[in-house]
Amino acid sequence: MLTVENIIKRFDGPEGSVRALDGVSHHVNAGEFVAVHGPSGCGKTTLLLTVGGLLRPSQGRVIIAGEDPYLLPPGRRSALRAEKIGFVFQQFHLIPYLTVFENVLVPAIARRPCPDAPGRARELISHFNLQDRIRHVPAALSTGERQRAAMARALLVRPGLLLADEPTGNLDGENAEIVLAELRRFAESGGAVLLVTHDGRAAEHAHRTLEMAGGKLLDR
Repeated sequence: MLTVENIIKRFDGPEGSVRALDGVSHHVNAGEFVAVHGPSGCGKTTLLLTVGGLLRPSQGRVIIAGEDPYLLPPGRRSALRAEKIGFVFQQFHLIPYLTVFENVLVPAIARRPCPDAPGRARELISHFNLQDRIRHVPAALSTGERQRAAMARALLVRPGLLLADEPTGNLDGENAEIVLAELRRFAESGGAVLLVTHDGRAAEHAHRTLEMAGGKLLDR
């Protein structure tokens, strides 16, 4: 589902060039939940943004479901993200003036006509026990409810790949377990999951864990 081949990402600064990613190669299969574990500043988020088609690498290739997003024109790259990838972030990135229902529906906007989207949204809202919050805006939700709404949004279009950036970083233990169990369930139903985290306990839920240090991936 996801292949990265010798990815290098450089950032130029006043003190010269810094390699945030330094020759990263890896593969995540359908049905697999892979965690990348490492401290802040080691390149985890840069890796996730790069494999998600949001940050062009300086060198190397990213292949998602057989396509390199960086060889596609911008419109097609956006469509690939919308159709194939679900994103889950630590800060949720819910749209503040939209209700839970409307936030969950957002991924359908970037896709071709998706007539089953409203029904699918209600199904996911129920699955995440948010029925009583369906008309609430994010400010009226607890932290755990916001992350569950973000998970529902990520799953709306039945993506093949979920990319999760510290999704439990702001959660208490109970809500963290809900999110991690959902990521594992998604993988065991045939999806692919790449989680990046500094939390060793979160990484333990994955089928396989890689350590990241200095922009490099190391097998644990």
